[in-house]
Amino acid sequence: MTVLREIRFVEIETDVLATAEGRVAVIVPEDGKLDVAARRLNRLTRGALERAVASDKWTGMKEGEVLSLMFPAGMAAQALDVVRLSRNPKPQQARAGGAALARATGTSGILICGGSTKRLDQLALGLALRGYRFTPHMSAEDRPLGAAVIACTRPEENAAAADTALAIAEGVTFTRDLVNEPANVLTTTEFADRLEAMRGIGLEVDVLEEDRLEELGMRALLCVGQGSETPSKVVVMRWNGGDSDDAPLALVGKGVVFDTGGISLKPAGGMEDMTMDMGGAGVVAGVMRTLALRKAKANVVGLVGLVENMPSGNAVRPGDVVTSMKGDTIEVVNTDAEGRLVLCDVMWYAQETYRPAAMIDLATLTGACIIALGHELAATYANDEPLAAAFLKSAEAEGEGAWRMPLGDAYDAMLKSPVADMKNIGGRPAGSVTAAMFLKRFVQDNTPWIHLDIAGVAHVGRDLTLSPKGATGWGVMALNRLVADAFETPPS
Repeated sequence: MTVLREIRFVEIETDVLATAEGRVAVIVPEDGKLDVAARRLNRLTRGALERAVASDKWTGMKEGEVLSLMFPAGMAAQALDVVRLSRNPKPQQARAGGAALARATGTSGILICGGSTKRLDQLALGLALRGYRFTPHMSAEDRPLGAAVIACTRPEENAAAADTALAIAEGVTFTRDLVNEPANVLTTTEFADRLEAMRGIGLEVDVLEEDRLEELGMRALLCVGQGSETPSKVVVMRWNGGDSDDAPLALVGKGVVFDTGGISLKPAGGMEDMTMDMGGAGVVAGVMRTLALRKAKANVVGLVGLVENMPSGNAVRPGDVVTSMKGDTIEVVNTDAEGRLVLCDVMWYAQETYRPAAMIDLATLTGACIIALGHELAATYANDEPLAAAFLKSAEAEGEGAWRMPLGDAYDAMLKSPVADMKNIGGRPAGSVTAAMFLKRFVQDNTPWIHLDIAGVAHVGRDLTLSPKGATGWGVMALNRLVADAFETPPS
C-alpha cells in the first residue's frame, strides 16, 4: 500500500525558521495580518513576506491558494510558501490549502507555521490526499515523501483530530491503490488477499469461493466470471463497533477486476481503462479500512463480488438465461452489462444473511451515467427519502459530488424479457436508470437502499483539488461521514 507522508504536530519555535531545510510554509489570512511566526519570517526575508501579501497577486488569490517565494534571502529553505487561509476556515478550504502545499512541495519535507489556525487536521488531510502518488510499477528510483511538521499552538489537540483525518486518508489511499492497479497484478485472488490482510486492523474477513457461491445459488455472479481462468469470489468484511443488537449498514461493491465486455466485446480504444471496473469494491474496501482505523462505533458489513469478464469458449453468451440467488431468471442480452449481474446476487446475500438496517451499493456501472453527469457527479438512486437525504448531505459536506436520479415503473418495463423474468439491459435510452431499476428488483421491501453509479467519478483523467490524475477514491469520505452521522452508537 502507498505510504502516506508523515505528518506531525509540534509547538511553535520561531528560532528554527532560519535554518529549516526543504520548504517552509506560513498561513496568512486575507487581511494580510501576520502572526508571531509570520513576523519572524518577514524579518528573516527582509520584508519580502509583507510585500507579498500587499501585492496584486495576493489580492487576486482565493482561499486555500499558495504564493511561493523561491530561495528566500535569510533562510536555508528552498522556498517560503504563503497559504491564504482564514484563522477559522471551512473544512474544504483548509483541505484546499493542504492540497496546494502538497502540489508545491512535491517530495520535499516541509515545516508549516499553522499558529492558532483552526482545522489544521483538515489541512493535514488535504496535504495527505494530494500528495498521493502511485509508483510501484515505475522502475526509476522513487524518492520517498519528506515529512510535514505543523507548528501550532495546540499540537496535542490538533494531532488527536488529525488521527481521524489520516484514518480517512488511509482509506482513500487504499481505494486509489486498488483502482490504479493493473489487472495482471490485481487479480481476484490478489484482491481477496489484500482484503484478508485487513484482519490485522480488526476487521473480520471471510472469502466465499466458487463452490460456496454455487451452493448459495449465485449463478448470476458466477456466469460473469465463467469465461476467465481467474476464480470468482465474494469477500465479506465486518466491523462490529456498535451495539451487538444493532443491525449493520451493508455496503456492496462491484469488483470486476477487468472488463472486456465478454462476448459483447468492447471496442479496443480505451479498454485499458477497464482495470478500474472494480471501483465500487475499492470504495467499499476503503470505507471499511477507515472505519476500523478510527474505531467507528457502528456495525458495518462490506461485501464485494470479485470477478473477471473475459471472452472464451466457456463464456456466458448473449441470449443465455441464468438464475439469480433470489430465484429470478435473467436473460443475458448483453454480456457487457455484467456489473448488475454481480451486484444482484451479492445484494440478495447481504439481505438474507445480515438483515441490514440499510444497504448501499456502489459500481462503475454504466457509460450512460457519464453521458448524463460527466465526471463531476455520481448518480444516486434511492428507495428511501431519509437515507437519500442523509447521504446527499454527507456527500456535499465532504465535497464529493452526487446527484439524485429518478426511478419509475416505465423504466422497469424496459427490462421485460420474452423468455425470462427479466433481461439484463433495457437498451440505450436511460441506460443508468434501467440499470438501477434492475438492481431495485433485488432489494427487499423492508430495506432502505441507495445505488451509486460511480462510473464518472471513480477514475478521472485530470488533476483534481485533492487527487492527481487517475483513481480518486470518491465515496470513502462521504460514506464515512454518513456512518458517523447516521449509524454510530450515540455516547452513553
